[in-house]
Amino acid sequence: MTDLFMELDRSSPVPLYFQVSQQIEQAISSGRLGPGARLDNEISLADRFGLSRPTMRRAIQELVDKGLLVRKRGVGTQVVHGQVSRPVELTSLYDDLARANQAPRTTLLVNEIVPASEVVADILDVPVRSQVLRLRRLRFANGEPLAIMENYLPADLSDIGRADLEERGLYQLMRARGVHIRVAKQRIGAKAGTTEECRLLGERRGSPLLTMDRATHDDRGRPVEWGHHAYRASQYSFEVTLVDH
Repeated sequence: MTDLFMELDRSSPVPLYFQVSQQIEQAISSGRLGPGARLDNEISLADRFGLSRPTMRRAIQELVDKGLLVRKRGVGTQVVHGQVSRPVELTSLYDDLARANQAPRTTLLVNEIVPASEVVADILDVPVRSQVLRLRRLRFANGEPLAIMENYLPADLSDIGRADLEERGLYQLMRARGVHIRVAKQRIGAKAGTTEECRLLGERRGSPLLTMDRATHDDRGRPVEWGHHAYRASQYSFEVTLVDH
């Protein structure tokens, strides 16, 4: 870590905290500080480089806000494992993370039968207030919270259990039940996270989140799923390939 701060210019009008944060950011970009690398605590760093603790804390916070560092209780400050970039294709987040060796993990928040609202009934083409399965899950990548996923499925898929949902992706489970997803209509957007969403995702209150709404149909044209997902904008992006015909 020492060589990261050799170029601090104390006579410069550029604030010291910004000089420090820029040099750490360059070290992360160049690979000198790789994913998972741990930084010394703020007191040690401040003492080592002759800076005040508030100055060092502000430098670290700049990088936390950019999504380059993460603070973990009992572990310290670490370089994040890199932003997840996902192609916009008819695949599940779990499958995409597994293929990218991002170690997907799921915490099931809600698994319940509920009466279909007008919106859900319209998308799933079922009567209003008929029974549908509601799922809400927190998805992790490399141990870091990445997305909150809320899904509604027809009642005939309500046998999907907690253990399955925490160990496998939803599309895997649907395929195992003979549901072959063929077409989806998807909308990508953004919003400010709610207090609960930011708490679950480890973000500061009001942080920006990417959103995706997706309605899927099987190979017979039947609506089989509607999902509303929220992703950490600091850790996640969508990737689209455009082709000129």
